[in-house]
Formats: sequence, structure tokens, C-alpha cells
Amino acid sequence: MKSATSWIAALFVAFSLSACATVDAGNGGPGEMEIRSGRIEQITLTQMQTNHDSGVGAVLGGVGGAVLGSLVGHGTGRDVAMVAGALGGALGGNYAEKKNYDQPKEAQQIIVRMRSGVLVSVTQPINPSLAMGMPVFIEGSGNEARVVPQN
Repeated sequence: MKSATSWIAALFVAFSLSACATVDAGNGGPGEMEIRSGRIEQITLTQMQTNHDSGVGAVLGGVGGAVLGSLVGHGTGRDVAMVAGALGGALGGNYAEKKNYDQPKEAQQIIVRMRSGVLVSVTQPINPSLAMGMPVFIEGSGNEARVVPQN
């Protein structure tokens, strides 16, 4: 019984360290998207930080750490080793995920003059089909905004 309790505690710790994603209009869920139009005034090459926070590294590291911790000692010592292993594995897994997958990537900053005369700046992954003076749509808003050609 104590072993089952230890495993449940370790799994709870591992899952509580992982991130939960919500689904809304900005990330594939139902909803409306604002579309604005204008012309490209300027395109500048830059880099953007990726947002790779899936939590998979923390979960896998936590589970692996709990499994390794269960191989150490007996009784309370084993429980402590499992919790410490789960925490250490989760931190290590999260660090490895960020180090290997959270690297800056090439991007472009696009400045679009809207029909109203307002300038809008959008930084997004490189889209080679965009050029200066081209009529474009700006889909979405905030971090989810993207410039796409009017075809």
C-alpha cells in the first residue's frame, strides 16, 4: 500500500510540474480572427525567441527520476528518494528541453501601413513570398499576428 502511495505522490509531483495548455481562438480553438489589410513598408531580418514550453521534458524527467529513486533504499528513505528523483528529474528534463529546443530562429520584422495610415509592426518566421510594397493581410493580433500576401 505504501508503495502505491509513493507512486501516486511521484506522479502527482511530475504532472503538477507540467504546463496545461488552454484552447482558444489564438491556438486552434473555435473563435473569430481579426483580418486587417495594408501594404508592406519595410522588411528587416531579425531573430525571435521560440516559445517551446510544452513541459514534456519536465514530465519525462520527473517520471524517470521517480523510477530511479524507487530503486534506492527501503521504506521512508525510498519515498524521499522518489520525490527527490522526481523533482531533480523534472528540473533536469525542463533544462534539457529548453537547451535543445528553445533556440532563437531566423525571423523578419514587417512594418505594414494600414489603409488608415497607421503603421503596424509584426515579427514572424520568414515568409519568402513577402516583398516591399506588396498588399497584405494581417491576421490575428498580439503575439499571434501574421502577415500574409493578398492573393
